[in-house]
Amino acid sequence: MTILERFLSYLRDELRYSDNTVEAYRRDIEAWLEHYGEARPVEAASSADIRRFIADQARKGRSTATLRRRTVALRSMFRFLMRTGELSVNPVAGLNPGRLPRRLPVNVRPEETERMLTAMADDVDSFDAARDRLLMEMFYQTGMRCSELIGLRDDRVDTLRGELRVTGKRNKERVIPFGASLGRMIDDFRALRSDSDGPGAAAPGDPLFTRRDGRPLYRKLVYNVVHEAMQANGVHAARLSPHVMRHSFATDMLAGGADLTSVQQLLGHASLATTQIYTHISIQELKKNYAAAHPRASHHNQDISTSKK
Repeated sequence: MTILERFLSYLRDELRYSDNTVEAYRRDIEAWLEHYGEARPVEAASSADIRRFIADQARKGRSTATLRRRTVALRSMFRFLMRTGELSVNPVAGLNPGRLPRRLPVNVRPEETERMLTAMADDVDSFDAARDRLLMEMFYQTGMRCSELIGLRDDRVDTLRGELRVTGKRNKERVIPFGASLGRMIDDFRALRSDSDGPGAAAPGDPLFTRRDGRPLYRKLVYNVVHEAMQANGVHAARLSPHVMRHSFATDMLAGGADLTSVQQLLGHASLATTQIYTHISIQELKKNYAAAHPRASHHNQDISTSKK
């Protein structure tokens, strides 16, 4: 087994990183190996080798985010080699990957979300339409990630208790509550799924969401469903994706009075700092509303613009 294979196995089996994260690490390390030379011993790499690789990647036009991620991946791999006793010094230890500017999450305005979901509710006469409508409602009403929705098992969704259990990053399980209206949609979808148009009743361990023939969903299909639903219903957002629906859930929860810790638990964030970014959106929205509604705020803005002339 190669060093890369052992490292990826460590990420997957011991650290319990998601498949997507492990695959990202694989791509980053393979890019390094291609530059470094696959025939050369990895444990002989020096800090100068790492710096040359990062400089080469920058010359090729790689983004700051990619450079940072590749530096972090290499640092993790060499740390793993130190842990196994194959290295005594991490050649990436002194290399600062740099901080990325924190981008505010993209969200959809509540009235646009409501209009989209209402329009989708009017067209549920087929298996695909009913599934896609429920899929969009699940994203918005639970805030789950795309991978969590794809992996959601039917027997983990309890409509009587109004609870579902998802397995998030690093295989951490969490409980997400939901309301009676979503519970009825789930029950209706299950009934439709049992008809001839759908794949039939789910067995224990089967996914809640499937394709018409019973096969599980995949990421690109879910992305297309969300993107097309948002586009068809005139949603105005910089991106049209499942993660934008998750952002919208968090933003609207905080705007509606939910406390930060509760939203953190619902989203499955390991750190409260990750959740706090949504408060910036709420504050920006408040400022916008204040400037538009308060007479003194608009008067003050006019005075400023006049004084600049």
